Amino acid sequence: MKTDETKPIYLQLAQLICNNIICDIYKQEDRIPSLREFAVKFEVNPNTVMRSFELLQQKDIIYNKRGIGYFVSHQAKKLILSYRRELFYKETLPEFFKTLQQLEIDIKEIDNKYKEYNKEI
Repeated sequence: MKTDETKPIYLQLAQLICNNIICDIYKQEDRIPSLREFAVKFEVNPNTVMRSFELLQQKDIIYNKRGIGYFVSHQAKKLILSYRRELFYKETLPEFFKTLQQLEIDIKEIDNKYKEYNKEI
């Protein structure tokens, strides 16, 4: 995991788990690695991992089966995508539009670039 010094580690771990859910590495109702497994793998304090798990539990992305572990909720992917879209519309898109204006780039040019991008993937 590449660390981002501007974000707390527990948020970065939560984001990593969410990315794995979106990419179907962790599917709904799958058990995710344990708190200790994450702590060892990423060389962080177990309390840091616990904060990530608590955050994701509060957002109904994962849930705990006492004595068994943490599992991906059935609505996790939908919730993550909804949250990320909202964030994109509120934060990323306004900044993007501002940059377009500053650089005097027409939205049609962006549309063409987007179509080219989609052909490549």
